[in-house]
Amino acid sequence: MYALLCMAALFVLYYFLTREKQPEPEYPVVSVMPVQQQNVEIYGEYVGRIRAQQFVEVRARVEGFLEQMLFEEGTYVTRNQVLFIIDQRQYRAKADKARAQLKKDEAQARKAKRDLDRIRPLYEQNAASQLDLDNAVAAYETAVASVGMSQADLDQAEQELGYTIVRSPISGHISERHVDLGTLVGTGGKSLLATIVKSDTVLVDFSMTALDYLKSKERNVNIGQKDQNRSWQPTVTITLPDNTTYPYEGLVDFAEPQVDPRTGTFSVRAEMPNPGHVLLPGQFTKVKALLDVRENATVVPQKALIIEKGGAYIFVVRKDSTVERRFIELGPEFGNNVVVERGLAPQEQIVTEGYHKLTPGMKVRRSRQTAEEKKDTTTTAIQ
Repeated sequence: MYALLCMAALFVLYYFLTREKQPEPEYPVVSVMPVQQQNVEIYGEYVGRIRAQQFVEVRARVEGFLEQMLFEEGTYVTRNQVLFIIDQRQYRAKADKARAQLKKDEAQARKAKRDLDRIRPLYEQNAASQLDLDNAVAAYETAVASVGMSQADLDQAEQELGYTIVRSPISGHISERHVDLGTLVGTGGKSLLATIVKSDTVLVDFSMTALDYLKSKERNVNIGQKDQNRSWQPTVTITLPDNTTYPYEGLVDFAEPQVDPRTGTFSVRAEMPNPGHVLLPGQFTKVKALLDVRENATVVPQKALIIEKGGAYIFVVRKDSTVERRFIELGPEFGNNVVVERGLAPQEQIVTEGYHKLTPGMKVRRSRQTAEEKKDTTTTAIQ
């Protein structure tokens, strides 16, 4: 009997010892982080061309020999500054002749007025006929009309004389002269004398696709139109030929209201300050345009995504430490992150590393978040 009790005690002891030695289940160790929300700037990149805010061609408006050039080529000229002088002699003579003719007609009009003033009382006293009065009235009206014609001829002659002094229509930098002194310049604006460029502010032209337009409409953004209700405005930055970023920003102020059927694009324009004249009209540049700011967007790191034929999904860790496969709708990418349009809620825990060994419903063990994951993510997105 004693032997049987000893064997039973040994059996019980063996049972408890072996049960304690059984290994606990091994759960996969994964890195997790909460779903973040932040403002995301969405940009588009395009090829643009610099254009002067104003580009004016200075042309001769009268015919004559070019006598003087009163500026230095390539310098800054001001509005109404005298640039060229064309031979004035024939135009001054024409103006003098028109002035003399005007004086003659004015004298004729005064005489006709005196004659009419003498005839009218005589006609009222029956001392002059109706014919005499009619002739006097006609002579006076003819003389007045001649004065008007002579005045118009004088105004035209003086205007042509004024055209012999060619002035700058705007302030800006002037080109080299296109004609030499002594050249016979023509009429009708055919003779190009010089060009003037106003480039303290320049225009940046670039083209966007119809798809860009549709995406902007989906976000209630009207390209080329200012919206005072927005917390941001559509700005552009450009890259200089040495691959540095131009320090000033431009503002999109115009978009073509129709798409070019040949290219499927529409033109967009931005105005940009150019105080140091670093930007030269005609040069091409890279344009980075701010198209939208997604406020409080849901973002996740790209390394947490699994993309298959059925779509993109991510593993979400529930409160009981089990994982769930969650299909999501992706938005723009930026840096190492991506915007999630639908499928995730803020602060949900997602798996960022170790998801390759997971299956839905599996329990996991969470590791500490790395310092790299704790860093703030970049908020610039390229559409």
